Amino acid sequence: ATEGKDEASAAENNPPRAPQGKVGERNSVLSCAGQFFFEYLVVVSLKKMPEGHYEPKITYQFPKRENLLRGQKEEEERLLQAIPLFCFPDGNNCVPVTEFTSETFSFVLTNIDGSRKIGYCRRLLPSGRGVRLPEVFCIISCLGCFGLFSKILDEVEKRRQISMAVIYPFMQGLRESPFPAPGKTVTIKSFIPESGTELIELTRPVDAHLEHVEFQALLQRLSPDLILHIFASAVLERRLIFLAEELSVLSQCIHAVAALLYPFTWAHTYIPVVPECLLDTVCCPTPFMVGIQRRHLERVLEQPMEEALIVDLCKRKIIQEVGDEEEILPLKLQNEMLMSLNKHNNNNEHTPEQLNTLVSEAFVHFFVRLVGHYSSHIKWGRSGSGTFQERPFCKALSSKSCRRFLKKFVKTNMFSLFIEEAEKSRIPQEGNG
Repeated sequence: ATEGKDEASAAENNPPRAPQGKVGERNSVLSCAGQFFFEYLVVVSLKKMPEGHYEPKITYQFPKRENLLRGQKEEEERLLQAIPLFCFPDGNNCVPVTEFTSETFSFVLTNIDGSRKIGYCRRLLPSGRGVRLPEVFCIISCLGCFGLFSKILDEVEKRRQISMAVIYPFMQGLRESPFPAPGKTVTIKSFIPESGTELIELTRPVDAHLEHVEFQALLQRLSPDLILHIFASAVLERRLIFLAEELSVLSQCIHAVAALLYPFTWAHTYIPVVPECLLDTVCCPTPFMVGIQRRHLERVLEQPMEEALIVDLCKRKIIQEVGDEEEILPLKLQNEMLMSLNKHNNNNEHTPEQLNTLVSEAFVHFFVRLVGHYSSHIKWGRSGSGTFQERPFCKALSSKSCRRFLKKFVKTNMFSLFIEEAEKSRIPQEGNG
């Protein structure tokens, strides 16, 4: 499987480095309204190899490949070789079973141009008798909307129990429907033998940056104090490793951590579930945010790793840290966020959507307080291009601890990308010549 390993590494471990790559594309995941819901649906099954182990292989793809242009084919080829590894990151540990609770998780593949594709997966046991191997239905899309795709996968699973043939008309109907704008609903007609025509309503959340996120997953597993330690490490673009046994827990929690950085974007290696053959990713000297199945912990700790924060989501604790996590964020702002998280954490009246909004607001408020004045420190030239004035920007804050934090934060890749974008898009500001 080394060929697959190289493909997967190429797909995953070469995200864009600022300032190369098309910076505008890093938000393409969020701004694809009017596009197809998905690029394709693949079914990944486990095939027994002559040596006795199982290897994941794509056994079906919809729509078929022949319609692709040549350039697309090469890119597709690369992605298609990586997909099975991410659908079965635990490939060699799968055994035939009689019962299996289906699970939903997702992974991200970074293209050469820096744009990202998301694989939404439902691992399930095909209907039948006796021991069987689970299979994965994976929808590849450039759209980040976990809740919506979970609902689509519910429909796929329901049809899979009847027959594979019932899945395709549904997916075709989906492919022909435009992706709804935030807050809007699209209705898909679907015929199922025995039960007739069904109308399936798919609604997109109003807040586009929260549609890929469930903060509840994070709050259920970690205390607000620990969440802030993780946030502090992520904000300074350090190496973060998350451990859990379930793929769904890993992918939900990592997406939630990445979403805490909004309006900034994590621009480094990002693998919600690392396939076993790519465990040496943890040796990278560059920043990464990765999820690893807990059974690989010994192997991970044996690797020659640079400093990293290791979070055990099962045991609800941090098992390795740099040591300064409590001192990174300005204390006053840190306490405000802590109060806010504690308040929402103990409130059972919120819906998951309300909780998402409240948690996100606390972190956005943190960034507004620290960097909200950035636009008044962009000097606009006659030609219309802007130049960011870093020193006056950092000095503008009266609090010493805030200035100390800013000096580090302005050096991060995510801040550079954000400012690069701001220097290009001039919004008329009062008093800026």
